[in-house]
Amino acid sequence: MASSSLSTEELQDIYTFALGLGRDAGKILLDGVEKRSGAENGRDMGKQEEKMNAVDIVTQTDLDVEAFVKNEITRRYPSHKFIGEETYSAGQSKEYLVDDSPTWIVDPLDGTVNYTHLFPMFCVSIAFCLGGIPVVGVIYAPVLDTTYSALAGHGAYQDDAHASKPRKKLPLINGPKAVLGPQAPKGCIFGCEWGKDRRDVEGGNMMRKIGSFINMAAEIGGRGGKGGMVHGVRSLGRSASSHPLFLFSLFAAIISAAPVTFISNTKYETILTQAILTFTDSFPLQSATMDLAYVAAGAIDIWWEGGCWEWDVAAGICILREAGGLITTANPPANPETDPIEEVKLGSRLYLAIRPAGDSETETGRQAQERVVRATWKKVQALDYSRPGA
Repeated sequence: MASSSLSTEELQDIYTFALGLGRDAGKILLDGVEKRSGAENGRDMGKQEEKMNAVDIVTQTDLDVEAFVKNEITRRYPSHKFIGEETYSAGQSKEYLVDDSPTWIVDPLDGTVNYTHLFPMFCVSIAFCLGGIPVVGVIYAPVLDTTYSALAGHGAYQDDAHASKPRKKLPLINGPKAVLGPQAPKGCIFGCEWGKDRRDVEGGNMMRKIGSFINMAAEIGGRGGKGGMVHGVRSLGRSASSHPLFLFSLFAAIISAAPVTFISNTKYETILTQAILTFTDSFPLQSATMDLAYVAAGAIDIWWEGGCWEWDVAAGICILREAGGLITTANPPANPETDPIEEVKLGSRLYLAIRPAGDSETETGRQAQERVVRATWKKVQALDYSRPGA
């Protein structure tokens, strides 16, 4: 095989292989679910350990699934490179390692916190890259029995209950594609993640995210003109006792309805911030991989995130692009109105995704996506997730 180019037949073979591999890996995850649910024949998830902090954890299941996937790939494609979350995280360097070689990028269990709490939003993510670009993406959510997948140049698809339902082409609203409203992000569903950087310091990533979330939720004209009045911020809080609480959705609704003078009150924001920080996580899905799948499907209009790694997003980027979505950097440039909108760098750890959009009478879908990118840039704060080699 050539180092940076493969035939159509070879890529189709890789895609078919990845689809089956994702489902086989998902069965291992389901074994763990069944064991914890009381089934005698299930797999014990084993001891969970913290990596960076209490929301960055690894279980034996993560390690088992990655070992299984790596072994299967190595047996089938011995010349290909492999980058997996758990083997990468075990090393000391955080350099970006993806080059032009045929490379598999795998997250064996995206949404580990969800998995440990038996919240169904977790998945296996498998991507194959050529020339540093994801050309095959497979995301399998085993509890939902749903696969999102794409092969470059061949579209993106959702498969539900595989034995009984036909596959659906993405985005799900596809005849025609839904347009993006002229006042977007007003009226949009905004997806975001809190991430693992929980340092409670002024100017830190956590505080910048909180400020950005408030901007997106606030009324039009609020927040010094930054208010976005989005329809909803897809976030779900989980307390330390693991009871689901729709904390941030409530928080966004309060902010949206409050008068400008109230939402600008520093003391009020401080109280909300402290309330949020008492929770293990506040999230739309707590799986960046699933976030991107839902943007590709059209269920989330805008996804803004910093702090992910390439295994979190590689498969999703392939699927989103094939569905007709746009993905660029999360950080606003010097001039959000006129600076070019560049394709995202896979290892940048900064992502802004816009769902597929149909043409309207006044603009193409692509023009609408770019308009929403620029409008979002004007409302969010820059994040700091630099790394060597990216």
